[in-house]
Amino acid sequence: MYFNTILIANRGEIAVRIIRACHELGIAAVAVYSEADAGALHVRQADAAFPIGPAAAAHSYLSAERILAAARQSGAEAIHPGYGFLSERAHFARACAAAEVVFIGPPPQAIELMGSKIAAKRLAEQAGVPTAPGYMGDDQAIERLRDEARRVGFPLLIKASAGGGGKGMRVVRSLAELEPALDGARREARAAFGDDAVFLERLIERPRHVEIQVLADAHGHCVHLFERECSIQRRHQKIIEESPSVALSPGLRAEMGDAAVRLAQAAGYVGAGTMEFMLAEDGSYYFLEMNTRLQVEHPVTEAVAGVDLVQLQIAIAAGASLPFTQPDLAQRGHAIEARVYAEDPVTFLPSIGQVALFAPPAGPGIRNDAGVETGDEVTVHYDPMLAKLIVAAPSRNAAIERLRRALAEYAVLGLTTNLPLLRAIASHPDFAAGATTTSFLADAGLQIEEEHQPVPADVLVAAAIGDVLASSPAADDVQPNPWRAGAWRPLGDTTTLRYTAGEREYAVGAARQPGGWLVTLGGTAYERRVVSAQAAP
Repeated sequence: MYFNTILIANRGEIAVRIIRACHELGIAAVAVYSEADAGALHVRQADAAFPIGPAAAAHSYLSAERILAAARQSGAEAIHPGYGFLSERAHFARACAAAEVVFIGPPPQAIELMGSKIAAKRLAEQAGVPTAPGYMGDDQAIERLRDEARRVGFPLLIKASAGGGGKGMRVVRSLAELEPALDGARREARAAFGDDAVFLERLIERPRHVEIQVLADAHGHCVHLFERECSIQRRHQKIIEESPSVALSPGLRAEMGDAAVRLAQAAGYVGAGTMEFMLAEDGSYYFLEMNTRLQVEHPVTEAVAGVDLVQLQIAIAAGASLPFTQPDLAQRGHAIEARVYAEDPVTFLPSIGQVALFAPPAGPGIRNDAGVETGDEVTVHYDPMLAKLIVAAPSRNAAIERLRRALAEYAVLGLTTNLPLLRAIASHPDFAAGATTTSFLADAGLQIEEEHQPVPADVLVAAAIGDVLASSPAADDVQPNPWRAGAWRPLGDTTTLRYTAGEREYAVGAARQPGGWLVTLGGTAYERRVVSAQAAP
């Protein structure tokens, strides 16, 4: 089997990532977009794009019917769901099969089985994979849950069976806290997943979050591609991921990898997936859940294992066997990923608006998976992640230094971002020492100060020219007519404009000259020519 055309049922950076993988394989990539994403980067980069409805995800990116209609229109033989949206929805995988379109992901039975945290933990126990002590029974009566909480012991976690991302999760430290926490967890789980079933699990204090990447084909072969440590999180959402983990010895790495493969095979898994574990301070580990999709942090594994997981997903979906066995795989060097969000670095509240400048760092060992470019719009409708910065180097120390340098050079204007938080993490001594747990952000006492980076000169130059043009009666002309009625400035007449950014003020002089403009800033002169001018919306 071979695919000529693949439809990407997603948006943002992951859609761009998949489009690039398709193009490297000579496969046409089809995008879909909501009304809010009509001009988005993934739409611009695709070979074809189809509208699928209004901005609300429930009526666009979560609509199996609209996406399959776009697949029929485009002639796509396969659909890649990316992560989020429909990627872990068994009904969508079944709908693809019914429409005779290949779903690039696991079988729907595996999605259903591992999508239930209770069923997944039961399967893990049968496969001999350690799980934290807890209660996963069908009896959800409060009396039964109270008895089981006493048996499991405190502190414990209440978790939504169908949950993820921290939704429907509560920490309970005494019996008196149990019922209010249960009410809140069930209410949140019902709203988020349409299922209020919960289970109880003993809370592992100060754990690390370590996950194992697995890859399986339809011919019975399964391997693991080592681990990623994802302990630095906020509100159960990962911020920094790296591989290898400093907490794993070669023996523990092999043991956890074998456990992950064993569980994937027990689930009848095919494709790329991730087994998530909690690693206790004493080296014991406990299965948490399986993500039956590509992970946001997959580039970390790609960097140290030397593979392209998206292209491997496509090959497996087309019926190919894995091109390697476990002994063929090895970790090389160290990789770290930092997620760049349009959000306040202290409150984590999202930021929206136009990206005035998007200038990610470049250089050896630096990869940027971005979903936006300068001029793009960030809306309230979707996850605020703008991009992922991935650095790779021969050693962890070298990777950290590269990360610090890259973050220092990263520039995003027009939006509030979490870059100050990422810089604070990268410079913290506990991060450098590898002494991080899931409570790192709460314990580290990070000093995150509002940053006022110098505005790039080209931005100020463009702003000055644009403002002078806008103040002219011929503001819509690239070369305004000086003989029009009204106020106008002759050639060579300098207009001084002042701009503030944070606590800094900039004085910019702009003068029209034959064939262009002369702009002065801080004693430096810039000669520029306006090729195109467009009024701001």
